[in-house]
Parts: sequence; structure tokens; C-alpha cells
Amino acid sequence: MKLMERVRATLRVKRYSLRTEKTYCYWIRFFIRFHRMRHPATMAASEVRQFLEYLAIERRVAASTQNQALNAIVFLYRHVLDQPLADIGMFSRAKRPQRLPVVLSHQEVMDTLEHLSGSMHLIASLMYGSGLRVSEACRLRVKDIDFSQSVITVRSGKGNKDRTTLLPPSCEAALHAHIQLAAQQLASRVATNATPVSLPYALDRKYPNAGASLAWQWLFPASKPCFDADNRVVLHHIHTSAVQKAVKHAMRSSSLTRPGSCHSLRHSFATQLLSQGTDIRTVQELLGHKSIETTQIYTHVLGNGFAGVRSPLG
Repeated sequence: MKLMERVRATLRVKRYSLRTEKTYCYWIRFFIRFHRMRHPATMAASEVRQFLEYLAIERRVAASTQNQALNAIVFLYRHVLDQPLADIGMFSRAKRPQRLPVVLSHQEVMDTLEHLSGSMHLIASLMYGSGLRVSEACRLRVKDIDFSQSVITVRSGKGNKDRTTLLPPSCEAALHAHIQLAAQQLASRVATNATPVSLPYALDRKYPNAGASLAWQWLFPASKPCFDADNRVVLHHIHTSAVQKAVKHAMRSSSLTRPGSCHSLRHSFATQLLSQGTDIRTVQELLGHKSIETTQIYTHVLGNGFAGVRSPLG
């Protein structure tokens, strides 16, 4: 088996996401090309250090990008080649700047939503009303919506973790309509023996009828079928890039004074809750943050760290 095939196979055995698989494969190929197509088994920590310094000094990549490349290479040596790297030693690290997130006021979010319609309006509403990442909103299935408890279940979020978050009452009517539409589309596909919906892992073999069940249908399906990781034709969810483009266009149309993105809606969800007096631990759970330090960045946006200090200008 070729090296990159072994890398992909190992990533899938360990249940890494498809996005992580693509990213790790990219950096591993980049690392090999950088060293003039030498096999990684013939290289060691010094070659890894040279590559990381090249990324920081020559390519001037962000700190998160350099760390991503390092993680991919460590995975290669530890889990694929079974040759864990020794101490890499000191190398030039890309500096991680302290950045505050772009946060919109409630009115700015409402102005943005006015320039969206249909599925894009609902997805953006869920990012702001439930604190979802754009990928989490796009991957919602019918079974993830619990109207009786007013809860949305996020499956396989960042870090492959599940969590629950708020279901905004204002989104319930639109969600009901999307579920009815999903049922109609499912009935049409079943009648014509059309493309099945994509399912995680080997669920289609364990439960052969799951793809024809309403519970597993995407709330926001793609307009056309595609190939899955096993080269089967399936119906996947809407691509995140389509949502990102729509939200960017809506923000420009609403004449925002600051550049925003889909993630700005999630940031705004967190700051709105904190400004209402919600406990920061609760916000951390709703956002799915691993560390409380990640959530604490929003207290700086609110200015809560000023301890009541007022400007001398008044």
C-alpha cells in the first residue's frame, strides 16, 4: 500500500473527520515535496524542524497553520510509520497575535438577516440563535431537532464531540417547513430509487434502511449528489462555502462598518448571552469550547474587565 493510502486508511480507522483527512494529507505531501520527494521514513526531527522554520520564516504562515502542519507530521510518524519523532528542538515559531473577535450588535444581526432568505436565512438564524458553527448548522439532520425540549443536538462537532444547545422559538416554524420539505423530497427519491442520503461511517451497512428514514435526512441538502469518501454517489448536505458567501454578501448589503463572517454570528450569540448575565460556564457548554479560557475572550469584547473604570473625558 502506498504511503498516502496508508495515511488515509489510518485517519479513517481513528475516525478523523474528512476535513482533517484532507488537511493532513496536504501537509504531508507538502513536507515530502519540500525535501525533494524523500520518503519520510528516511528523515527525522531535523528535517521536520527545517520544514517548520521554512513555513514560519519564508512562507510567513499563521501560528495555527504552522501547528496544523506539525500535527499532521507528528501523526504521520507516530501512527503511520510507527516511528515517533524525537525532540524536534527549538525552531522559529509563527507568532500567535492576540485578536478580539468581530461581534455584531443585535440590530446589526437583524439587518444582516433581512438580506437573506430561505435556507440561508434559517442557517444564519441558527448560527446566531443557537451559537452553531457554520459546519454544524449545515450538517443538521431531522433527528437533531427536538421541538418538545427546545433543544438542538450537535453531532460530531469540533473535536468529534456531541453537545446540545438552544433551539430559538422564532426558528421553529421554518424548521417545521424544512422537515416537511425533507419528507417530500425523501418520498420522491424513494419512489424513483434515486441517490441515497450520505450516512456516517458504516451505518448504511448496519442499518440498511436508515438512508430512507426521515430522521436521517439533511435539513439543508445539497442541490446535486456527489461522491463520498468511498466513491459512492450520495446526497450530501449544503456546502459551507455557499453559506459563507451568502452571509458575506448580506453583511455587505446591510452596510456594516466592520467586516464580519459566519463566525461573527456565533461570537454575537456568546456576547449577547454574557451581557444578559448568563453564567460563563453555561456559555462554554453551549458553544462546545474545550477550555473556559476560549470563552473568556468574550468578556474582553464586552469590556467587563474594566472594573467600572470610566474614561476621564466622560
